[in-house]
Amino acid sequence: MPKKITIALIDDVKEMVRHLATVHSRSLAHLRYCDVRLEVAEGKAAAAENGASKFSGEDYGFSFGIRVLAGERMVAPGYFGRSLGAADLDSLEKILKEGIEKAYRRAMANGELKATVREKFGSLGDSLADTRLHPIQVRQDVVPAEYEIDPRTVDLREMERYTTDVSRQVGALHDGVKYNFISTMTQLGRELFASSEGGLIDQAFALTQGMCFLVAVSNGTSQELYDVLGHQRGWEILARGVNEPFMTFPPFIDFALSLAREAVELAAAPALPSTDREVVVVTDPHYNTLVSHEIIGHPVELDRVLKMETAYAGRSWLLRSLDEHQVGKPVASPLVTAYSDPSLPGYGHYTYDHEGTPAKRVVHIDKGIFKGFLNSRQTAAIFGGDPNGHWKATDSSLVPLIRMSNTVFEGGDRGARDIIAEVDHGYYLVGHRIPSIAESRENFRISARKVYEIRNGQLGQLYRDGGIMADTKDYLMKVDAVGSDFRLYPIPNCGKGQPMQTKKLGNGGPTMRSRARLTGPVVGAMD
Repeated sequence: MPKKITIALIDDVKEMVRHLATVHSRSLAHLRYCDVRLEVAEGKAAAAENGASKFSGEDYGFSFGIRVLAGERMVAPGYFGRSLGAADLDSLEKILKEGIEKAYRRAMANGELKATVREKFGSLGDSLADTRLHPIQVRQDVVPAEYEIDPRTVDLREMERYTTDVSRQVGALHDGVKYNFISTMTQLGRELFASSEGGLIDQAFALTQGMCFLVAVSNGTSQELYDVLGHQRGWEILARGVNEPFMTFPPFIDFALSLAREAVELAAAPALPSTDREVVVVTDPHYNTLVSHEIIGHPVELDRVLKMETAYAGRSWLLRSLDEHQVGKPVASPLVTAYSDPSLPGYGHYTYDHEGTPAKRVVHIDKGIFKGFLNSRQTAAIFGGDPNGHWKATDSSLVPLIRMSNTVFEGGDRGARDIIAEVDHGYYLVGHRIPSIAESRENFRISARKVYEIRNGQLGQLYRDGGIMADTKDYLMKVDAVGSDFRLYPIPNCGKGQPMQTKKLGNGGPTMRSRARLTGPVVGAMD
């Protein structure tokens, strides 16, 4: 066994992991299913603050997670996972074997407790059932990472120099830029999945990201802006940008300087006035990235929908109960279609989820009609329908959750300028900032980076610190124009679960037009 942890480790242990998930796990009495996930990542990062290097370094991640379904009287799940280090390499097989046995004992104990509770509570206990997984097509596959510049070959000193230079140039752009923090990272990861059904999936992912956070001040008014350029590619995306059909970013230095100019401009702009009635609002693709995330993506996650995570993440207005739900009903204008698609590029791209299910495109809203949810094998067995490959964990040591992939509004056939030109009086919201969402996602308030007043089809006064507030269904039903300018953007830190898992994923959409109330700064808040 090698003494250094690299992604090549997967090659050395693949057969051993397969054997443990199949031959060894099947030797345990009353075990119905087992899967083992092993993950290795190699990464580098650098950061700079106000033109001075803040830190730089390289590190690895190494972890595993195990799920077992077992039980004599009733079947229940058991999980075990942990992070690993170089000292664990020589005893890795023993550690994984012990992990399977710990998960197995937990599953057996859970199954026995479940059976006892079922017997004790009579008809109420009848709601407890064996934990089942919906059948899937079992695959053995290898999925390579995509990149031009291998993250492992990037020189850390050059990475530090580049990051510091971006920070210096941002700080020198204008006297109004009072603070900036720039970070970059690039990594290569590899995930191995093996199951007692015979699944064996080896997936690799490159990931590179640049982040810019800054504060600009004008006449006592400050503006904090934050944005990320990122993709599942190598260092080339920061050096020269991204130019793909659905994703377009300039080189990172230009990206950061543009954000700084925007902050300076906004600091000098007046605050957006709130309205007590609905007005016409046109929202750009970047703004709709957060709208699709919050009012489409989260409420279609079936673990949330089935109230498996109500205590720490909320529910979904799309399903009040198994008898009261929105499936097959109109929830939006006929112009609105929304879906999740892991085959799209960017942060939300993958081929298989973390239980070996082939990832599929899932249509949530089809021309205004609600169609369905993101699921796992277990929730598909409960709710019905085929598994669609959206069971994902931030790290192999954590229990996967149902997560968005690339969740988006579909593009239409209208030009964005034409959509604006038809507005006698309204507002154009550009870029997303901060969401505030109801517990069941039935209404929302999302602020924009910039808001322009529209008069007679032309953009006019620029405003800062504002957004829109609306009832989700009402807002979607009032969409009367959808642009052809579909764009996909990275979301770097979507949080969900307890303990909290942060996940990188993708969202997006085109320009859209609807009606909503404007919301300005909170009364009494400091500018």
